[in-house]
Formats: sequence, C-alpha cells, structure tokens
Amino acid sequence: MSRPARVPRLAVATAAVLATAAGLAATPAAAKPAPATAGAVGRVFMVNPVQSSGDESLADAKDAAAAVPASAYAQVALRNLDGSGYLSGRWAVVRSETGAPAYSATGDFRYARDNDRFEQVMAYFWVNEAQEYLQGLGFGSELPGANDRAQPVRINQWGADNSFFSDKKDEIRFGKGGVDDAEDAEVIVHEYGHAVHEAQVPGFGASAEAGAIGEAFGDYLAVAVGAAADAKYGWTARTPEACVADWDSTDYTPGPVHCLRRLDTGKVYGDKVGEVHADGEIWSQALYDIRKALGARTADRVIVNAQFSFAPDTSFSAAALATVDTARRMYGASAADTVRKAFAARQIPGL
Repeated sequence: MSRPARVPRLAVATAAVLATAAGLAATPAAAKPAPATAGAVGRVFMVNPVQSSGDESLADAKDAAAAVPASAYAQVALRNLDGSGYLSGRWAVVRSETGAPAYSATGDFRYARDNDRFEQVMAYFWVNEAQEYLQGLGFGSELPGANDRAQPVRINQWGADNSFFSDKKDEIRFGKGGVDDAEDAEVIVHEYGHAVHEAQVPGFGASAEAGAIGEAFGDYLAVAVGAAADAKYGWTARTPEACVADWDSTDYTPGPVHCLRRLDTGKVYGDKVGEVHADGEIWSQALYDIRKALGARTADRVIVNAQFSFAPDTSFSAAALATVDTARRMYGASAADTVRKAFAARQIPGL
C-alpha cells in the first residue's frame, strides 16, 4: 500500500515462520471446532465492488451493507480449509483482532461487508486464490515453490488506514479505516506479493530500486490474479484492468476514476522520484507490457521465476537483465527479446 511507505525488509528465520503460523492456527480456548465438513462456502467481492459494477460513485458509508449492491458479491467455494471450523488452511491462516473469529460448524461463511467476518473470508479466499494461481503456473511442481505454505494473515485495527507485510513476523496485516483494506482483493493480493518476494529472496527490498520492484510486483500480481479469477468464475470487470484497488482508493482519491496506482502510466526511468510506490509504476508497466506481448501464462512464469535470482538489494538494471535471461532459458531468444524491449521502453539502463 502507499499509506505510509513500507518499512525496510528483514530476513525471517525458518523457526520464527513456523512459530508464527502455529500461533495463528491455534483456535480460541472458548471455541471447540466441529468435525470437518465438505463444501465450505463464503461470500466475497468479485475482486472489488467498483470493478464488478463499474460504479465509481460507490463510497464506504461507514461499512454500511447498503452501500454496496448485492450484485457485487459472489458465493464461492472456500478450498483447502483444515477442518477446524475456522478460516485456517493449507495456504492461509486468518486471525482477527477486530471482532469474533469466523467459525462455522457447517462450512457456511456467508457474510455482508458490515460484518467484520466478511474481511476474514475475503482474506482467506484471495490469499488461497493467489497461491493456487501460482501453483497453476507450475510453482511448487516443475518450478520452485513461491511462498507455498500457510500464510499468516491478521485483520488488525492498528491505528492507520494501511496494510503491510511484516518481514519480521512473516505476516500480512490488513488495516481498517475508510474502506477496510481487506474488502479489496487487489489490496489483499498486493500484500501477498510481498510475502512471495520474501519467500523467494529473504530480505528482498534492501535498496530503493528493489523496494520499488517489490511494490510493482505486488500491484502486478493483484491485477494478474484478479484477471484470472474473472476468467475462472465468469465474472466481468467493468473498470480498466490496469487500475489497481479501485474500491479501497475511493476513500482517498478524487476520481472520476479511482486507482491506488496504475500499470500503464507511461513512466520511464528518468521519472524516478525516490519513493518506492511511485517508482514502482515504472517496473510494473514493463511487467504489464510483457504480459500483453507474451500472454499471461508465459509472462507470469518468466516474471515470477526470474525473481528467485534477484539480489535483496537489486537494481532495476540487474533485475531486468535477470528477467531477460530467465525468458531466454525458459522460452528462447524471441521471448527474451520481447522482455528486453519491454524494459528498454521504460528506458532502464543497460537494456
């Protein structure tokens, strides 16, 4: 997110990751989970309500259920749950500090947005969806796993309208205020992108340009996963694909189109201002142009696989060259040249 800038990234010890995940997976003492039930379902936004409706006038209205049309919701299967009765599973473990934890003995997790448990369902579904998307690209099978573990997630009133990935705790936290951040799938997946980067390269983001690459990848992954979900479930996006977090940003952007950031700003390397979110729009447009040129699956396999070779303090130039090399190794000279041209169009040195 861009409010405020993210903190410097730190390496996470394996023992600390396991301890955090175990702590979040523990159920409250007052509740006794029911036996596992098949076919758990929940209600989620189809990415977000602005995107699915095309209505840029939607506003938070203090979490009012009536502020969002019923048509913005979809009923979905909640896959990979562990049978505890809570939103805990193979790829995500959700904990809330803003209300009661979502629990169901029957697997029914259908809530409206005025219920804090709706955000818990959103976080679980979209983190799971993001990892399933990466799995579908081959990460965790023929390619190395990319954060293929249970990701700790916390819905947290921490005093600011922001969300972040904590390297120290290996945990994603979603804040509240205005539109609660976990109501927008693109915010959820953006933060998951940071967790993916950290899993691939511990300590990633140790330079200004590496930090910008991290923000850019989070934005890009949010758009990629959202687009894949639209195709998978038959949903229709009615706002520009390159616009990130249409719903969350209604609270702090003037409109008429609300975007936290975009993947098509036209920025080049000379437009750098030294702020990671702003400068990330240079890198994210290169990724977006690669996607349009190579197709989603090929581009995303190259983009994610290349990140394993990035240094924690990589530069735009080094990361771009590594991505070109990855494209060559995976798909040959023509794909490599397409990737090189996308970075050269952003005037990244050395391309």
